[in-house]
Amino acid sequence: MVSAPLSQSATSRRGVTIVLFLSWLAVFFDGIDTFMYGATIPSMTSDASFGMTDLHAGNIGSYATFGMLIGALCAGMMTDAIGRRRGIMVCTIVFSVASAGCALAPSAAAFGIFRTIAGVGLGGLLPTAIAMVSEFATDKRRNLSIGILMTAHQVGGIVAGLLGISLLESAGWRSMYWVGVIPFVLLVPLIYAFLPESLSFLVAKGKMDKARATAEKLGMALPELNADGSGPKGSFLRNLGRLFQRRNAVLTLLFWAASFGGLLLVYGVSTWLPKLMAAEGYALGSSLSFLIVINLGGVFGLLVAGRTSDSLGPVKVAMLWFLVTAVAVCLLSVKMPVIVTYLIVFIAGFFLFSAQTMVYAAVAHVFPTRTRASAIGWTTGMGRFGAVFGPWMGGQLMALGLHDWGFAAFAAFAVSSMIMLLLILVVTKSSAGRAVDYSTPARESRISA
Repeated sequence: MVSAPLSQSATSRRGVTIVLFLSWLAVFFDGIDTFMYGATIPSMTSDASFGMTDLHAGNIGSYATFGMLIGALCAGMMTDAIGRRRGIMVCTIVFSVASAGCALAPSAAAFGIFRTIAGVGLGGLLPTAIAMVSEFATDKRRNLSIGILMTAHQVGGIVAGLLGISLLESAGWRSMYWVGVIPFVLLVPLIYAFLPESLSFLVAKGKMDKARATAEKLGMALPELNADGSGPKGSFLRNLGRLFQRRNAVLTLLFWAASFGGLLLVYGVSTWLPKLMAAEGYALGSSLSFLIVINLGGVFGLLVAGRTSDSLGPVKVAMLWFLVTAVAVCLLSVKMPVIVTYLIVFIAGFFLFSAQTMVYAAVAHVFPTRTRASAIGWTTGMGRFGAVFGPWMGGQLMALGLHDWGFAAFAAFAVSSMIMLLLILVVTKSSAGRAVDYSTPARESRISA
């Protein structure tokens, strides 16, 4: 279901603030749960009674990201059926309850099952929260609002590292997963009490009285109705088909490949950074502090990348960001003074996380309005296969004793994504290569990269 933007003049600051704040909290806890696995791997693999090897750790990391893939692909169908408000609640409950299962897991196999279930909730939450914030935000502040929302994930990663330093040695790795139960206890009741339902969902379901009451309460305008009197709708198969019409197919496949490499890099490094740094000779506390620093860099990177792309264009910015990421990640395999290593980790985080975000921005920039939502959704979905492969690849390298090659292997995929974006730049610069909306009379889309 594709929602129409709400009228900027009618949008209430109070309504936007409530939606952004509660969505930010949900994504914040999503970030904690996502990054806590990487923080706990060194402790779990050293727990002889638990029986987890590096190979198991890599496989479980992939199981979790596969769960995220399922969650992300099912998020749209779920929210079409039950609404975005309930969707956020369901996803939060799923990963929170699964976190309790991880804390109680008697074996690595049981842990892997619960981690996969958690992944479904984690994967479904983020796109639902983004859609929710995007609907309620004004046109002028939509990109800023989404940027603020995305910082929650990196702040969650920072907190996961801090929790690891505070809890792992004193209370054990299971205590980390008990922290994951907090959103079920605290956040779900807040969402139930204060988060409004998507107006587009209410209108699409014909609940006009409730939609009007919600809009009036928040001082917002209702989304426009279709000709048949229904709310905004999207055609799944039609929009997917447009992505592969003639010249658009090349751009679609290039963006999918770029997203694959980008998310492989994000989840591979996020999962294995503490373990790889420990293998380089750093103590557990120091290796966990690198997780804090890389996410701190990510927060600043997300805030800077958007503004830079406004002047240079998102394709060029994403290319540059992946290039710097590749260099920084490669340098992490070189033993340097600690202060220099921290600086390199910060730089890696600054460019790493926002590089993938710029891929999504580039998709939105290149594809016309009618196919934009589908293009972003499918680029995200195909990229999730990279998210599955990244943790698995790290586990294979660690199990084979090739940890020295870990950072170089991840950096190689940053280079591959940069090459894909270079090809996209070449294609979009040619008059025959721009993404086109073939359903409109205009046969060419005047788009710059």
